[in-house]
Amino acid sequence: MNTTKVENEPCAIRAWAEGRMIYLELTDGRIVGFPADRFKILKAASEVELKKVTIEVNGYALRWEELDEDLTVEGV
Repeated sequence: MNTTKVENEPCAIRAWAEGRMIYLELTDGRIVGFPADRFKILKAASEVELKKVTIEVNGYALRWEELDEDLTVEGV
């Protein structure tokens, strides 16, 4: 019998871009940010394109439709 406790990973409830930084507000209350230039496709994007980030997969992924770019919350 497996008695390993499954941890609930925090997910995003809000995402936004300011300049070349992407920020996430997580369900556990944290706000985390990362530079867009850390990712190849986002590095080539304009600040206007970066602002079009949406939250997908029940808060576990970020999506930039025009850029065809997806990132997991855990991965950032």
